Amino acid sequence: MSSKIDKTLIGPAGESLVLARLLSRGHLASAAPRGTRKIDIVVNDFNNNNPKLVQVKTTMKSPTSGWPMSDKHETITDENLFYCLVSFENPMGLVYVIPAKVVADAVKIDHAIWLDQPGKDGKPHSAANKFRQIKSSMNGKNPGWLDEYLENWESIDFTPSPES
Repeated sequence: MSSKIDKTLIGPAGESLVLARLLSRGHLASAAPRGTRKIDIVVNDFNNNNPKLVQVKTTMKSPTSGWPMSDKHETITDENLFYCLVSFENPMGLVYVIPAKVVADAVKIDHAIWLDQPGKDGKPHSAANKFRQIKSSMNGKNPGWLDEYLENWESIDFTPSPES
């Protein structure tokens, strides 16, 4: 039996891990319907607060290799949207829980610095490049900056209502 994992299973594995972690924290969380724009998981509250929305990005590699993003992620800053970046480099999975605004700023700054640096043979990088990446080492960020978001589930927690 091969130890190679079918790539079509990696994304659902990450989503399932995030769902399990949210449910074990007592959140009312469920998978969004397939194809839902921007989100994979909806986290509701028992006190009628606005739901928290989660987009899951999963890799079998380490956080130094990063997670692919695109230029659209530079502008997604919804207050109730969070990215859960899952790395299965560790078999138990590591999850970085990051607000969308932090991801947007990191991706935008990293790309702007990349554009200012010369490419191969001193040629300028192409501004038309839509590829972005979020990883533990990025232009404009201190090394290991992702560590503060490791298992940062508190950022998704709802504040108790005054009646509680």
